[in-house]
This record gives sequence, C-alpha cells and structure tokens, in this order.
Amino acid sequence: MAQWRGMEKDELERQYSPSLWSHRMTADDVIKAHVASLEEGTQRARSVAKSQLDVAYGEGEGEKMDVYMPSTGPSQGIPLVVYIHGGYWQFFSKEESGFIAVPLVQRGVAMVAVDYDIAPKGNMDLMVSQVRRSVVSIVQQYSYISGVYLCGHSAGAHLAAMVLCTDWSQYSITPQIKGAFLISGIYDLLPILSTYVNEPLKMTEAVALRNSPSQLVPQLKHSSSACHIVVAVGQHDSPEFWKQSEDFFKALNSSGLKVTFEEVPNTDHFNIMEQFVDGDYHLTQLLLKMMEDH
Repeated sequence: MAQWRGMEKDELERQYSPSLWSHRMTADDVIKAHVASLEEGTQRARSVAKSQLDVAYGEGEGEKMDVYMPSTGPSQGIPLVVYIHGGYWQFFSKEESGFIAVPLVQRGVAMVAVDYDIAPKGNMDLMVSQVRRSVVSIVQQYSYISGVYLCGHSAGAHLAAMVLCTDWSQYSITPQIKGAFLISGIYDLLPILSTYVNEPLKMTEAVALRNSPSQLVPQLKHSSSACHIVVAVGQHDSPEFWKQSEDFFKALNSSGLKVTFEEVPNTDHFNIMEQFVDGDYHLTQLLLKMMEDH
C-alpha cells in the first residue's frame, strides 16, 4: 500500500508544500525570492538572446511561447531546450520562464518557454494536450533543430513526463526528443487529490490516473526509448517529493530506459531550478554535456 494513503490530510498537505521544507528561509520568503530570481533571470535572458515573444503554437489565447535564440542567429543543426514551468499547475507563466536561456544561448543552444492554461482556467487534460501540441509546433516551426530536449520543474516536470508518454501516432509528426530533465516533479497525482493543490484543479481519480506518468511507463517506453532522462531532486525537497522522484526513476530504470537519478546537494525545491541561470551549475553542465554527447 502506498505510504501516503496512511497519512492524515494535514501531513499530506505539509509534504506537498515545498516552501515549508526550505533550509534557507521561511516559506513566504522562499517563494518571494523564487519569483524575484526567475523574473530577474528572464530579463537577463531577453537582453542576451535574440528573443521572439508570444509566438503562437495553437489557437487558444494561452497557447503561446517565448523563443530565445543565440544572438548569432539560427544556424543549421542547433539543439533546442523546451522549458515547461512549475507552479502547481496554477501559478507562473512563460513571463518568468526565460532564465535558463542565459547560459544556453551563450553556448549556441536555443530555448523555448512554453505557456499553458493554468487552473482554474485550464484543467489537467487541457494542460497536457497543450504542452504536447507545443512540442509538435516547435518541431514544425523550427526546422533547423538538431534535437529537442525537455526541461520541466515541479508541475512542469510532470507535464514534461506526460510529453514523454505521448502516443505520437495521434499527431502529424513524431518529435525526436533526445533528452529530458525532470526536476523535483510529481509523477503520481493520486496523493494530491485530497489536498489544497487539487482545489483549483478539481481532478477526479480518473483524471489523476490518466495523467500520472507513473501509470504510463509502458507508453513512455514505447514513445521515448531513445531519450536520456534525468530525474533530479533537491536535497531539501520533502520526503514525499523524494519518494515521487525515486519511485519514478525506479520504474523507468526497471523498464530498461536510459535514466539517471541526481540528488542535488544544498538545494531545496526552488533554488534547484534558480541556479540554472549559471553556466557552471551542476545541472546546467549536465544538460550541456548531454547535448554534446548526441
């Protein structure tokens, strides 16, 4: 039986409140600092990259993306990172999601920050459909890409994992996703059904099951067998977030997928992502090396 099933609602909510687990500052302060850090990093990205903002990938008002290109301009065969933001499917947008472009564009890598309709406007099925369509659109619009790499944080790691589980035969093309960085993610949605997280999402058990990557490993294996997946978690993420990452890693590993597990020391749920703005950060280096190896 899953460990979370025996937990009181209060304890489950504590486990799924990442700001309560930071070793650096109070819950309110860590969120304020996170927002400030991402906004500042995104402004920096817009000053160092050639950016195209609000590029449509679908018909919907929220179906837009920001594209950050190396200032030398697109050349043939450049890798592209698709970043899917976190925020518990109900906060943040692409407006604070450009920060990881800072070290990437300086090394000839393009980056796209994807928007999706967060709750309560969007529901889980819609968000999953949107990020899948965004990847298809990116591959169609930017023909010079040598490979697509996904990167998602928290709720964004969940959505990135759902992209890996896509049955691409339903779409006009099959994107060649070479790598995926899943950072401090949630891969089984069932434990959050009874928590405050689900209030704006209004997921039923059926919705949670069909949108849980942990339930879709056979499809993921079929769709993403060539993809190198990194499952990363912060040293100071909560025990439940740890368990989510470890269980998903084990499921992928036992399916024979190419997957590595990274515990990032001295990080919590927030600065594990904030540090991507730095080219020397361990995960940034890992991402760059993954592209070189391909």
